[in-house]
Amino acid sequence: MSQYVSRLGSSRAAPRIRFPGGFAGHRRPRRVAMLSVHTSPLHQPGTGDAGGMNVYIVELAKRLAAINVEVEIFTRATTGGLPPTVELAPGVLVRHVDAGPYEGLAKEELPAQLCAFTHGVMQAWAGQRPGYYDLVHSHYWLSGQVGWLAAQRWGVPLVHAMHTMAKVKNAALAEGDTPEPAARVIGETQIVHASDRLIANTAGEGDELIRFYEADPASVAVVHPGVNLERFRPGDGRAAARARLGLPQDALIPLFAGRIQPLKAPDVLLRAVAVLMDRDPSLRSRIVVPVVGGPSGSGLAKPEGLQKLAARLGIADVVRFHPPVGQDQLADWFRAASVLVMPSYSESFGLVAIEAQAAGTPVIAAEVGGLPVAVRDGVSGFLIQGHAPEAYARALGRFADDPGLASRMGEAAAAHAQSFGWDTAASATADVYTAAMQDHRRRARSHHG
Repeated sequence: MSQYVSRLGSSRAAPRIRFPGGFAGHRRPRRVAMLSVHTSPLHQPGTGDAGGMNVYIVELAKRLAAINVEVEIFTRATTGGLPPTVELAPGVLVRHVDAGPYEGLAKEELPAQLCAFTHGVMQAWAGQRPGYYDLVHSHYWLSGQVGWLAAQRWGVPLVHAMHTMAKVKNAALAEGDTPEPAARVIGETQIVHASDRLIANTAGEGDELIRFYEADPASVAVVHPGVNLERFRPGDGRAAARARLGLPQDALIPLFAGRIQPLKAPDVLLRAVAVLMDRDPSLRSRIVVPVVGGPSGSGLAKPEGLQKLAARLGIADVVRFHPPVGQDQLADWFRAASVLVMPSYSESFGLVAIEAQAAGTPVIAAEVGGLPVAVRDGVSGFLIQGHAPEAYARALGRFADDPGLASRMGEAAAAHAQSFGWDTAASATADVYTAAMQDHRRRARSHHG
C-alpha cells in the first residue's frame, strides 16, 4: 500500500495522510501502555458504554502481542475486589486502576476522576525500571488526557485513537440526543496537538481530524480496524443459526445489534418496518425484527422507549428485544439475519458492519463516517443517505421481494470482509508506533543538540 494517500474533496492542496508501511529495520516498541479509562476490555460489548472500542482494544492487543509487542491495558476498576492485574492473553495484561466509586458513574462524570486515574497509572509505572514502557497508546479522549501527561512524564511518544469526536457528533446529532460538552471539545483539541501520531479508522476520519481540529496531516495515520475472521464467518449457514436461535426459517429477519441510544438510531429501523408492513400487510406473518443490545448512558437510551415506539407503530408483535450477547452468540445472530440494519447518525468505523459481513450477512447502513468503507454499496449491502424510514423501507423491500438476495449479497459480503483481518491492522499499528518513536527520538536529539 502506498505510504501516503491524497485527501479527496478538498478545495485547498490536499494534505497527505499517512498509510503505515515501509518501516522495516526500525525498532518496534517492546512494551506499550494502552489506556482505556471509561470501558474495560473485560466488559461485554453492547452493555453500558462497552461497544466496538472494547472489541478493538482486545483484538489489537492480542495481535500486537503475537508480533512481540507486549501490551498493558490500564482501565478503571468498576467493581470492588478485582485483582489489580489480569492476564487477558499471553503478552497482554489488564491493570485495574481505582478511580472514583466502582458503580454508578456515567461516562459524563468521569472527567472528575482523571486525576485519580493518572495517579494510579503513575504508581504502576513507578514500580518498574526506567524505560519500562516505550510508548503510550490512548483510546478515546478521556484516556488521551491521561496519556498526554504519562507520555510527557515518561519521555515517550503518545499515539492516540479518537474513536469518536465531539465536533463530528455535534454536527450530526440525533433527535433527542445530548450534545457533547465544551470540556470534551477542549480536551480533544489539546490531545490532537499533544500526540505524536493520531490513528484514524478511515481516510474520512483523518479528514475530520484535520478539518475540525486542525491536526497536522503528517501526524495522521490511517489504520482500518480488523475483524476476528475465525469467530465471524458464515459457519454452518443461516438455516442452522436460525434453528439454534428459535427463529422461523423462511422469515425476513432485519437485525439491529448495538447499544440502544439515539446515535445508533434503532428507531429508524422500527419506523422502516412499519412503513414496509403498511405497504404489504402479508409481511406480518413472515417478518421478525430482533433488537440485540442494551441501553447506553446517553439521552433517550432506555429500551422501554423503543418498546413503546414498537407498540405505537403497531409492530410490537414482530419486534423481539434481546439483551446483549457474547461475541460467539453475536456471530450466530449475524448468520441468522437476512440483513443487518445500521441507521447510525455517526460511526467512526462501524465494526459491527464488518462482523456481520464476515458472517455472510449483507448490511443496510447510513452513509456516514466509516460505513462507506465498511460496506460496498450495491455489492455487500446498501448505503442510505439520511435517516428517512421510507428509504430504509425501500432497501428492506428488496430483500422481502427477492428471497435469494440475502444469500447472494451475503456471499459477496463475506468475501469483502476478508480484507479486514486483525493481523493486518496490528502490523499497520506497529508501523505507526515505529514511526512515532523515530520522530520522537529525532525531536529529542534536535532539542538536546
